[in-house]
Amino acid sequence: MEPVKGKQNTLPARPRVGGFREAGVLAVLLAMSIALAFATQGPQGSTFLSGGNLMDVARQFSFVAIMAVGELAVILTAGIDLSVAANLALTGVVVAKVMTLGAGVGPAVVAGLLVAASVGAANGLLVVRVKLPPFIATLGTMTIGRGLAYAVSRGHPISGLPEGFNKVIGHGFVAGLPVSVAVMLATTLVGWYVLAWTRWGRYLYAVGGNEEAARFAGVPVGTTKLLAYVGAGLTAGISAMLMTAWLGTAQSTAMTAGELDVIAAAVIGGASLMGGHGTALGALLGAAIMGVLRNGLVLLDCPAYYRDVSVGLVILLAVALDRTRKG
Repeated sequence: MEPVKGKQNTLPARPRVGGFREAGVLAVLLAMSIALAFATQGPQGSTFLSGGNLMDVARQFSFVAIMAVGELAVILTAGIDLSVAANLALTGVVVAKVMTLGAGVGPAVVAGLLVAASVGAANGLLVVRVKLPPFIATLGTMTIGRGLAYAVSRGHPISGLPEGFNKVIGHGFVAGLPVSVAVMLATTLVGWYVLAWTRWGRYLYAVGGNEEAARFAGVPVGTTKLLAYVGAGLTAGISAMLMTAWLGTAQSTAMTAGELDVIAAAVIGGASLMGGHGTALGALLGAAIMGVLRNGLVLLDCPAYYRDVSVGLVILLAVALDRTRKG
């Protein structure tokens, strides 16, 4: 990229596809999988390694992984988006409501994406224009989103969705993979390309690395941040439609506290909450680790309360390692 006339070009070099952090995360994922394969070994083979179980695990963490790629864009700017799970719930009930009112799947999908992007844009404007801290801004929109989701659904699940929507999107397959898993891989690929090969991707790393230096280099900091929040909103909307189609129903309580899983997936995958570090591949691997961990604890009959403890410990360990690298 050509330097801005009269200003110092301090933009970082093009990010690599992956690196030491992603390799370490992949190694942890493989070690966990091998351990679970032996721990769940039975007369019929390993329960964990059965084709049906692995497909279910991938489908279950795909929703988090898709949102984690969008969340990563925000985290790269040293921001945070706490509203992604509430955005998912709101988008889901809006999509379901539009379809139950007689509109087709197409209009419902468009309406859902508009709602999801609007929530993201609201977050971005609050951070960029109103100058609210990202934590406060998105905490507020998270609460508003949950309230609006409750208002749209009247507190009741919305079902009776078109059979084609449930069957094709929710339970269909693409190249032998569930639709949600295929979309997860496509989202990760798009995220990698945007971050590694586009000017906006370099802007994200530059803003998170040193905002003042990025501004001095001519980076449109405000626009970069705004688009990051819109991107996080859109990925939440995509996950909302996939999850609604899979479950065949939408409700305001969908993915309660799920924003923590989304943020944790990005951090476990190597993203730094201080900004400037992280890859789409890392976000995918982070979501996979959490999905495999939860599934393994279920297969091992671990009490539910210990499952949350285990996931919390993994999150703390990931953040502690990140701080150690920074230190």
